Amino acid sequence: MKSILILLVFTLFHLSCSNSKTILIERLDGSKISVADLDTQIQKLVDTANVTGITVSVFNKDTLTYQKAFGYSNYEKKDSLRIDEVFYGASLSKSLFGYLVAHLVEEGVLDLDRPLQHYLDKPLPELHFEKEWRGFKNLQDDSRHEQITARMCLSHTTGFPNWRWINRIGEFHEEGKIQIYSDPGTRYSYSGEGIRLLQIVIQKITGKDLEALARTLVFDPLQMDMSSYVWQKRFEEKYCYGHTADQQVIPKDIEDEPGAAGSMETTATDYSKFLEHILALESQDSPITQLMFEPTIEITSKMQFGPESLETSTENEKIGLNYGMAWGLMTKTPYGKAVFKEGHSDGFQHYSILFPKKDTGVLLMSNSDNAERIFKELLQITIGDSYTSWKWENYIPYNEK
Repeated sequence: MKSILILLVFTLFHLSCSNSKTILIERLDGSKISVADLDTQIQKLVDTANVTGITVSVFNKDTLTYQKAFGYSNYEKKDSLRIDEVFYGASLSKSLFGYLVAHLVEEGVLDLDRPLQHYLDKPLPELHFEKEWRGFKNLQDDSRHEQITARMCLSHTTGFPNWRWINRIGEFHEEGKIQIYSDPGTRYSYSGEGIRLLQIVIQKITGKDLEALARTLVFDPLQMDMSSYVWQKRFEEKYCYGHTADQQVIPKDIEDEPGAAGSMETTATDYSKFLEHILALESQDSPITQLMFEPTIEITSKMQFGPESLETSTENEKIGLNYGMAWGLMTKTPYGKAVFKEGHSDGFQHYSILFPKKDTGVLLMSNSDNAERIFKELLQITIGDSYTSWKWENYIPYNEK
């Protein structure tokens, strides 16, 4: 009996190994890679670039075909990372918010091109906030705030900086005064402040907070049970820590207020459900994704952030770099339009991109400050994406200076 069990275990192991060698993932250009080869190449990149942990999810034919975790959840304890662990989602929060807003637009709750001031019962600078520094009093003498629309907030063309205490070239200003650097609607400049403004207005229009809206429109319908814009008790034993470039553990920061610009906690499993849903909607020519992925502003900046974000470049004309409703767009790839969204914070670095016409995409979620150094190569080996503007994103490979 014992020998039969041993034989059965050996047979199952052999079949499993054989399947991993024969299961193939198709890239954009039609070339293929086996699961076993992909595992090996990812692990090598993780080890070489000192990436603490990363999950890689690949979509073929609109469905998730590959999803694995590599490295550690907590480097000090050497706990293995899992695909169902809760990550701080950072700016992946924005893409889900864009989807939520598209629903409200489709339902007639919000007009993308109506100035947000029209939805408020008093001038924006006069709105009361319990924490005064969150207000907009500093715009009292700048009437341009009256021009800002929901579309501008989602396409990062409000003229606001990313955050009020950090100017457009990344310099920190302790006083944190909000200001408009360029005329609304005229120039792309990534802004969490713009997303936050739209969240404030939507909450006033609907009478519901962001978490309630997201639960109703996104999390519950898609069974994203381990996702939330605020910390949940059920996350306590199921989250991973962020890590610095030298693999030091960063203490967990818990959000107690929902923030559309970047408070979402989620897992690779959950966020993959969202991306699968987006691919399915696109294949059905859904009005929701038509709204989300309509090009709004051509991006001509040399870099997305820092001093070079103020410089103009033609380098990304060839891919048609643009922005829609909280999603970046590449409108000129050989495989049709591509849509993408990043996430970046201390200890967490994420990237997702979908090529709807090819029913293909990839999601990278990491708890390491070294992860972006392997994104360029990961995109190429997983789905053959050589179109993402890695220089503009500042995804400088680990083997380059």
